[in-house]
Amino acid sequence: MSRFIVRVEGRVQGVCFRYYTQERANRLGINGWVRNCSDGSVETLIHGSDEAVKQMLAWLKQGPSSAVVNQIHINPADDEPLPSGFRITY
Repeated sequence: MSRFIVRVEGRVQGVCFRYYTQERANRLGINGWVRNCSDGSVETLIHGSDEAVKQMLAWLKQGPSSAVVNQIHINPADDEPLPSGFRITY
């Protein structure tokens, strides 16, 4: 199992990025959350099987078609509390 905090930079707010992230996470069986940040980026906690997390990271690098992802930052999140399911937070 893998657990990461990922910050996604680019045109990622106002383009339903959080909704599509939640939809993709649910399809992959990923637990965690996604939220907008005050600097215009989106941050997400993802936790799941190594293969599911690998697929989620690949998706986050491109995002939905309405977004423009410039860069992502991936950090281990072993100490982060883990919710059940995947939710959009504010």
